[in-house]
Amino acid sequence: MSDALKAKIADVFNEPGCDKNAAKDEKAKKKGCSKPLTPGAAAGGCAFDGAKIALQPIVDVVHLVHGPLACEGNSWDNRNSNTSGPKTYRQSYTTDLSELDIVMGNGEKRLYKAIKDIVARDNPPAIFVYQTCVPATIGDDVDAVCRHATEKLGVPCVPVNAPGFAGSKNLGNKLAGEALLDHVIGTREPEFTTDCDINIIGEYNLSGELWQIKPLFEALGIRVLSCMSGDGRYAEIATAHRARLNLMVCSTALINVARKMEERWGIPYFECSFYGLSDMNATLRTTARMLVERGASPDLIERTEALIAREEANAWERIEPYRAALEGKRVMLYTGGVKSWSIVAALQEIGMEIVYTSVRKSTEGDKERIKAIMDDPHMVESVPPREMYAQLKRGEADILLSGGKSQFVALKAKVPWLDINQERFHAFAGYDGMVVLVRELAKSLRNPIWDDIRRPAPWDAPSVDFPFAEIEPKRA
Repeated sequence: MSDALKAKIADVFNEPGCDKNAAKDEKAKKKGCSKPLTPGAAAGGCAFDGAKIALQPIVDVVHLVHGPLACEGNSWDNRNSNTSGPKTYRQSYTTDLSELDIVMGNGEKRLYKAIKDIVARDNPPAIFVYQTCVPATIGDDVDAVCRHATEKLGVPCVPVNAPGFAGSKNLGNKLAGEALLDHVIGTREPEFTTDCDINIIGEYNLSGELWQIKPLFEALGIRVLSCMSGDGRYAEIATAHRARLNLMVCSTALINVARKMEERWGIPYFECSFYGLSDMNATLRTTARMLVERGASPDLIERTEALIAREEANAWERIEPYRAALEGKRVMLYTGGVKSWSIVAALQEIGMEIVYTSVRKSTEGDKERIKAIMDDPHMVESVPPREMYAQLKRGEADILLSGGKSQFVALKAKVPWLDINQERFHAFAGYDGMVVLVRELAKSLRNPIWDDIRRPAPWDAPSVDFPFAEIEPKRA
């Protein structure tokens, strides 16, 4: 690992914006936040994977993976992030280093040739170059190649120095944020600015969730200057330093971006949630109040209240037909991060009971929010599949909300399941998203398949005496 990468990791681990990190001593800070890996167990994603997840939703740039083919193959298209325009991010680019390239030290030459070919063929607004384990191990200087390519070819080449062995997926998220801070944000000026320009940080437009939020801000005259990184554009993110306010959606991933933007350009930030009616209301109100404090028109607050009243009334009207099917139903929520509390608030609003919520990837702030919104907060770290299966089989929950890896536990226990993680195909953000969430929950719980598969098989059912007389065989 290079000295520059070690220094960057040490800087990322020393994060004043994280309450948990601030309470550590200097020795503990140097160890970082990742848990020691268990030999023989899945690591849950490497730093490269985390960096690619955080940046790939920038839709108009080329994402070039410098390394063996398998690195790109295993990380490509791992989030259902949608685009309203360019589809460059959906194309796969890799230098595909071979054993001969590694032995002969041809990695840097191969990388520059790949960049040159991309510029000649596609001419993108920028190229993001991802360092991986193999070229990092043999000493390829991705930063130097990107500088040289930028000067010679005239297209910004952004080095993302996050090889897999550097640490966990969450560390990769933060190293991706550092690449934006070092090479993208602040490199261009917007054509014009307003008193109501905002950035949304840590929103990935999963299944189009950004499109459920953006119209609400636009209706209030609030411009989303950039989104990092869902449906993002390179030019927009480059001008993000001129925003008046940052909305931090997932502090677990990109808190360093929001905090350093406040230090460098004086842009305040607050952590928010777009899930559930109450949290959406709070986000809009806080955004309006903070923008007014920074010079926006005072009538923004009044217009925000009018929008909230209209949208909330409309949402409850559409939710009403489903409430009877969901009232009192018990939910196991096995996710993490911001969803560990934001989804809880949404479910409680419609009268569902939370059996427990997982806090595997949650910050101390996330846990405090869970305690604040739940009367009897039941938080769990990691639940082994065998134990989860036993809980569901005993009937402790009516439905499981989790990522795709846990769905087979629920299906084996013959319990409804709904995907709420990054691979999902339904958007649950904002007022419209809350209606979609309620509808999907009701569909899962009402599905007649559950009655069918829970019914005993014919060979397991108790014997039945048929009221038919024994038929005598015919005589010859």
